[in-house]
Amino acid sequence: MCGIVGYVGTRPSLGVLIGGLRRLEYRGYDSAGVAVIDGDGHLSTHKKAGKLAMLTDDLAASPIADGVTGIGHTRWATHGGPTDRNAHPHLGDDGKLALIHNGIIENFSALKDELLAEGYTFTSETDTEVAAVLLGHEYRATGDLTLAFRNIVDRLHGAFTLLALHQDQPGVVVGARRNSPLVIGLGDGENFLGSDVAAFVEHTRRAVAIGQDQIVTIRPDSIEVIDFAGNPVETEPFEVSWDAAAAEKGGWSSFMAKEISEEPEAIANTLRGRIVDGAIELAELEPLTEALAGVDRVLLLACGTASYAGMLGKYAIEKWAGIPADVELSHEFRYRDPVIGKNTLVISISQSGETMDTLMAVKYAQERGARTLSICNTQGATIARESDAALYTHAGPEVAVASTKAFVAQVAALYLLALHLGTLRGHLSRGSSRPTWPSCRRCRTSSPPCCAPGARSRSSPAACPTRAPSCSSAATSATRSPSRAPSSSRSWPTSTLRASPPVSSSTGPSRSSSPGSASSSSCPARARAACCTRRSSPTSRRSAPAGPT
Repeated sequence: MCGIVGYVGTRPSLGVLIGGLRRLEYRGYDSAGVAVIDGDGHLSTHKKAGKLAMLTDDLAASPIADGVTGIGHTRWATHGGPTDRNAHPHLGDDGKLALIHNGIIENFSALKDELLAEGYTFTSETDTEVAAVLLGHEYRATGDLTLAFRNIVDRLHGAFTLLALHQDQPGVVVGARRNSPLVIGLGDGENFLGSDVAAFVEHTRRAVAIGQDQIVTIRPDSIEVIDFAGNPVETEPFEVSWDAAAAEKGGWSSFMAKEISEEPEAIANTLRGRIVDGAIELAELEPLTEALAGVDRVLLLACGTASYAGMLGKYAIEKWAGIPADVELSHEFRYRDPVIGKNTLVISISQSGETMDTLMAVKYAQERGARTLSICNTQGATIARESDAALYTHAGPEVAVASTKAFVAQVAALYLLALHLGTLRGHLSRGSSRPTWPSCRRCRTSSPPCCAPGARSRSSPAACPTRAPSCSSAATSATRSPSRAPSSSRSWPTSTLRASPPVSSSTGPSRSSSPGSASSSSCPARARAACCTRRSSPTSRRSAPAGPT
């Protein structure tokens, strides 16, 4: 997916554009370019195949005049190879207009033939240049960039986000979107456009998501959003929950290593405020309470890693809510004739909320009367806005290609949803969703040892007064021992688990200590762990009393 940045304001735009493109590099690209209207009202462009560093080196060697209005782009080649002339921006109206594009214009060939017949020429192999020339043609007729956009957008078939500026209208950038993301960044005396909030989060965390088939015009002190028919659209600003530092490596060897380390925080953020007095509270789903109570089937739609999260969600929904559930690959869903009823709940799972196959599958389900719910990580994303309700995971930006923290956050959200559905349907009583540890067959207790995972601070050994190597290994062994309670009695631990009070050694048989290990008196939890395991040491295995397993 291409990276897009637009800026109007008071500061030099080149630095804003390059900084935004740098934060969008994770999307993958093969060329980059910028267009700027300088202080004299002259439009300058510079583009280069290769990485963004090659563009910045070129700009350092051959500077262009800076200005306070500009657009920038990183391209992933579709029509035409990764060359300088195919890179964006592309020009129209005799070089007075510059345009950048994310997506594919499916009918570009027919439009190109039409423009060739009128005497226009082309310098690239791209579908984007066709849109630029067509927009320039309309600008000549209207003299207004926003009106020119209105006149061409319905002629373009496919998926696109377009941004353009014209040297006769300095201080104005106009964008349009269909089936491709576009977000406004709201500043003070300046405004931004981006394909992702990462493009401008360094400068502002106030944002507005542009809806399907809408056109936006930004000026330094105003924004205007209309639909393709020209009707005004009311916008709903939101606050980005992370800052620019969250999208940087911050000293880690890779983004993947950094994001693995952020998994506990991602899960905690997903759970935060949604577990009250041991019960699941999902305020986002209150408008759907009646519909959810009557659900008789669940379909989980996703692609790639998100579909694996869906598989875990299927197990949880069937176990805790008692509702039949199936996982469907979004890209195959529309190409057969799936059975969907009015009591079917369709849950879409997408980190970005912009996965095109999933979006199309959601619309397909809605057309057939299903209720739709989105599990999404990106505020203001298209799938979340198109669905009847959305459950955000709050995992923060995920830059690495391999999904890590977004995946575990999706699983956490699905578990919350499964417990919520179970409570609504009476399959679980309120408060019964508080997880318990499996009972030990020997001591008949279900409280976790005081040094079990979740009951101590990983960063502070002192937080667990009984944390000794043998205690820790005994607790670990207890969870792995074949003599534990059968899987049918297990429940799913979450971060709501709390430590039980320390257990006296009298709750289980005493055991011999191996050299270097803590005795049962030094670790009150050891006695309980001992009756659940045979793996602590050879000495303790011999001295452990026989008993039922």
